Amino acid sequence: MSKQNQGLRFQSNRKPSNSKTIPVGKKQILTIDRLSHDGRGITNFYDRTWFVAGALPTEEVEVRVVSSQSKWVNAKCEKVITPSPIRQTPPCQYAGTCGGCELQHIPYEQQIQLKQNSAIEQFQRIANITLQEWQPPLISQPFAYRRRARIATRYNEQSKQLEIGFRAAFSQQIVAINNCLVLTESLNQLLQQLPNCLTKLTSPRHIGHIELFSGDQNALLVRHTAPLTDKDINTLHTFCQTQQCQLWLQGKADPMPYQTELPLSYPLVTNQQSLKLNYRMGDFVQVNTEINQAMVQQALDWLQVQANESVLDLFCGLGNFTLPLAKQAKQVIAVEVIEGMVNLAKENAKQNHIENAFFYKADLTQPIAEQIWAQQRFSAVLLDPPRDGAMEIIKQMKKLDTNRLLYVSCNPATLARDTKLLIEQGYQIKKAGIMDMFPQTSHCEVMVLFER
Repeated sequence: MSKQNQGLRFQSNRKPSNSKTIPVGKKQILTIDRLSHDGRGITNFYDRTWFVAGALPTEEVEVRVVSSQSKWVNAKCEKVITPSPIRQTPPCQYAGTCGGCELQHIPYEQQIQLKQNSAIEQFQRIANITLQEWQPPLISQPFAYRRRARIATRYNEQSKQLEIGFRAAFSQQIVAINNCLVLTESLNQLLQQLPNCLTKLTSPRHIGHIELFSGDQNALLVRHTAPLTDKDINTLHTFCQTQQCQLWLQGKADPMPYQTELPLSYPLVTNQQSLKLNYRMGDFVQVNTEINQAMVQQALDWLQVQANESVLDLFCGLGNFTLPLAKQAKQVIAVEVIEGMVNLAKENAKQNHIENAFFYKADLTQPIAEQIWAQQRFSAVLLDPPRDGAMEIIKQMKKLDTNRLLYVSCNPATLARDTKLLIEQGYQIKKAGIMDMFPQTSHCEVMVLFER
């Protein structure tokens, strides 16, 4: 990956001062200068910074204002007058309408460059670090990768119809989708048949949203805002039997399977070791099977855990990193905040005949000094926090007294913030690389190896 990309440039720090409101819906012709970290075109006009979804550098475009404040304007590209040389026709017929995939007008190679440049910019701006060397990015097939999706629903009181699809860009409106290119083939087929089922329900206004998942089996979760009738449950059950998928229901309590005891699971193969991880609908599971495999393998390769070493896995979830690490280490201590996932991670370890992984429930935003698992020294620590990052646990890293730390981040901004804290504690970056978990979107994940 090149260190700089002449075609994809980033937002400057200029601060416009005009405080007059620009009305929503106003149309304007602009020439785009550069790209933001999330793939929107940027230019300065009316003493404001304009962020234009769907526009590329060098392009002259007609835009429509979506929102504005005194210093910035959010807008949407309505018409490309002079296209960029790299612009491509989005393969999806819903691109620009559906809010799910905002980068389809950019070739995939340039998408990867944009995401790496975004990570570089965050490190420079937040942590004042310029990383000279990046590992090759982890990439997958750019379409048909997504094994988990949330389908929006809303009952239209005027038309007396249940609207089904994905949220529209810049709107709460629902776009009816009958062919989603980023879903796995089996989930796309399930999505295509779903409206036929939901429109038969006697109480469609009680449907909150639908979740789809593809693992060893497909599953459909129906979130309902009021109890469903026996007739509607039977309609959903019959549909799932026809589609060969599990039915899960969720009201005010946790998701529950309907008339099935079969676990949902997904395979994980690393270093010729085959694992199987069970989960329940509602549990966090990585959305991209291929990237998850590559990500876990890269974590093992970078940490190089030895048979006499103890490892701490924080924000462990279902054991996605824990179990493969336990195959190499003397022991792995794994910590997660959600009790249900801790219990399931224990079951996953037992199912895979792993006896050297030990799981604990703890709030990692609080002091860890009194935690029993924090009383020992670890050769390595792995962090895989949510988007908020791991600032509180990073502040306590001296307590853990580890020389190697692997940080897996789904938010380069909070990663850069936490990196600054680690460097202040004597850690240095040894390796860094991006992982494209969500092709066709601006979402970027980064893995960084620190050593002290």
